[in-house]
Amino acid sequence: MTIAIDRFPNATAISELSTASVADAWHARSVVFAAACVMVGVYWDISWHMTIGRDTFWTPAHLLIQAGGLIAGVTSGYVALRTTFAGTAEQRAASVGFWGFRAPLGAWVCIWGCGAMLTSAPLDNWWHNAYGLDVQIISPPHMVLALGIVAITLGALLLTLARQNQTTGREQERFAALFTIAAAFWLMNVWVMLSEYSYKEFMHGGLYYRVAATYYPLVLLTTARANTLRWPATKAAAVYMALTLSLMWVLQLFPAEPKLGPIYQHIGHMVTMDFPALLVVPAIALDFIRQRLEGRARDLTLAPLLGIAFVAAFLAVEWPFASFLITPHSRNWFFNGDNYVYFMSNQFVARTFHFADWGQWAEPVAPRLLIALVMATVSSYVGLKLGTWMTKVRR
Repeated sequence: MTIAIDRFPNATAISELSTASVADAWHARSVVFAAACVMVGVYWDISWHMTIGRDTFWTPAHLLIQAGGLIAGVTSGYVALRTTFAGTAEQRAASVGFWGFRAPLGAWVCIWGCGAMLTSAPLDNWWHNAYGLDVQIISPPHMVLALGIVAITLGALLLTLARQNQTTGREQERFAALFTIAAAFWLMNVWVMLSEYSYKEFMHGGLYYRVAATYYPLVLLTTARANTLRWPATKAAAVYMALTLSLMWVLQLFPAEPKLGPIYQHIGHMVTMDFPALLVVPAIALDFIRQRLEGRARDLTLAPLLGIAFVAAFLAVEWPFASFLITPHSRNWFFNGDNYVYFMSNQFVARTFHFADWGQWAEPVAPRLLIALVMATVSSYVGLKLGTWMTKVRR
């Protein structure tokens, strides 16, 4: 069942916006490509830090990240200048004004994101020179970079979404597919930012499920409600899984050795991130419920059902999978169960696989799951509302 929402005020508006869509279709595709460069570069850069250490700024991973930001920013700047000074009436009608300039909303978001990413580069270099190696993903320069990356991803979402909402038929399906890919990049970005809460030995603790319930339903439902394809959350989660698994498997094939500490064991190949969160199953649950109750139940009623479905499905797959990941059977290239042993671990710790039994990770799980249900409900409701707004985006 689809959402019955009037996306356009009249037939004339549809015609005008569709004409603009054909002219600017290349821009939406180029920004999705830019977002792909950024997210592949982010994963590659984390792997580089885990394996080689904090190398020079001019690593291939850093350059790929910044190249993605530049592609999105420069193409968006070109579209803004062209629309402002040489755009047709239809293109102006499909744009948003800012300081006298005209461009699609997604283009303005990409320009801002490109600026943030470029600003983060010298700031990160200064940070490392002043304070040394990173011990966490989250640092001030990385947060500036993360905001820029989020903006590039959001720009890709808005540009493909506007074209999806402007077109019909096969053209709409193509842009809906691009929108799904952009949604997968957003999902991957959230997974990377939550990775410090998602180590395998933390997956039997309450905090892991509270954090997951706070963010993943929002991303999945925001993009699912706005997408015209069937099973949109499932498809976005599948693309995210395919991309992260491909990077995990492929990067391990490349030889590498540490240049900077603390690396306590010999490494002969690139070390990659943990096996990604199993989001396809909860995404299926969200799509199943939403497609059957959309239009029949209000969002206030739908959100708790979606929240319960997400937590139940996520717990059902992650809990037993976590038990498997700490066993010797997962210590192979496919499941990557022993990846973390090289990074900041001595020989004894590296060979010890168990669930964390200290601090917040040792809290009773059942009460924390109740909190996770509340957070998933709130996250689902916000996602549904944002998704409703996104169905109206056409500029």
